[in-house]
Amino acid sequence: MLTYTLEKGHGKSLYAELYEHIREDIRAGRLAAGTRLPSKRTLAANLGVSTVTVENAYAQLIAEGYAESKERSGVFVCAIGAALPPVEASAPVYSELRRDKPLLDLSGGGGEDVPFPFSVWAKTMRAVISEQGKDILKPVDFRGAAELREAIAGHLYRVRGLRVSPEQIVVGAGNEYLYGLLVQLLGRERRYAVEDPGYPKITGIYKANDVAVKHIPLDGEGMSVQALQNSGAEIAHISPAHHFPTGIVMPIRRRSELLAWAYAQPGRYIIEDDYDSELRHTGKPVPPLFSLDTQERVLYLSTFSQTIAPSLRIAYVCLPPKLLMCLRERLSFYTCAVPTFEQYTLARFIDSGDYERHLNRLRKRYRDKRALILSQIEESPLHGRCGVVEENAGTHFLLHLQTSKSDAALKRAAAERGLSVRFLSDYQTRREDTGSMIFNYACLDTARVPEALRILAALTEK
Repeated sequence: MLTYTLEKGHGKSLYAELYEHIREDIRAGRLAAGTRLPSKRTLAANLGVSTVTVENAYAQLIAEGYAESKERSGVFVCAIGAALPPVEASAPVYSELRRDKPLLDLSGGGGEDVPFPFSVWAKTMRAVISEQGKDILKPVDFRGAAELREAIAGHLYRVRGLRVSPEQIVVGAGNEYLYGLLVQLLGRERRYAVEDPGYPKITGIYKANDVAVKHIPLDGEGMSVQALQNSGAEIAHISPAHHFPTGIVMPIRRRSELLAWAYAQPGRYIIEDDYDSELRHTGKPVPPLFSLDTQERVLYLSTFSQTIAPSLRIAYVCLPPKLLMCLRERLSFYTCAVPTFEQYTLARFIDSGDYERHLNRLRKRYRDKRALILSQIEESPLHGRCGVVEENAGTHFLLHLQTSKSDAALKRAAAERGLSVRFLSDYQTRREDTGSMIFNYACLDTARVPEALRILAALTEK
């Protein structure tokens, strides 16, 4: 007779516990194939449970193929192949990935100071539900909802001076998704050039898509055209508006040289990643390369992650008409990966003017924050022993430290004092010491910056 201890109050029903006990006996070979299980009434009486509990447990075993019911004969154990080892309890899958949170993260801007327009976004969501009704449940075009593409086109014209048709815009679930889509569109057999130093995730995604990646060094104006020419690459992925991590804004001369490189041979394209273009603190945003292109060789990519929230996961790419036709012919079977409700909400957020008002507040916030932090550096023990580079756009700058210590040694020492820092060398393939630290202030608590600067000053002393 089968005898098990069944207990209530552990988050499982009694029938589920009984089913698991019998299943494990079958998996371990303790109940051999062909064994007749006790009748429902007999087992219920032995375990002190209802016959319904046993009946449900048997039903689950039969449904999963561990047992079978034979008319007028009872329930029998099925053959399941070789006995399976018992399932052992294991540590949580992600436990080894846990890290102690640093006291202050200067590289990623970590903190509680998140500038998200909660009240306006909530109001917009309610309006969309009220006005769109059941339309938010319907599928949209593979490129994204027409309303959102029209809103993006209008925004690009007003803010970036770009004349682009909504038909050319393809919405995706973040830049990473669009990188993969563009690889399928442009071809895996081609060589893709990326900036060095540069954002490592771009290289990672291209390599994950089985693409040959060439790392092209930068000079003071951006990606070296001569090195690009020598690399044999056919696709160049660049961020001319505000490069991460160097902060370089590519001048018109280099933009023209890159366009000439693309025009020199058929099949060459430039992916313009318009990173941080809307967060310029002095002067007007630099016109996109896309607006200068006369031969349909530039793909313009941007995202709302920096200006609204990374978790929104909405990005878009503007394609030249010829590539749009290729996309429609080859990849239109894809479904837009962004939830329709979020697309309608963002479209209304843009069309109402709330997005541009949010951008204006954001620019002022970051401009004031940057000015405060620069003054804190001037008043800190680091004054005269460091230099600030490329601080006029985006949400980060380079803090060049005058020290004889290596970047790696400074990182270790800073971590011991509770500071998470990264250097320019962390984004280079060569990993040469630079002494240039990435100072990201997007969500940084400025009240804690003076103490961080005092720590850095102490660490860089000879």
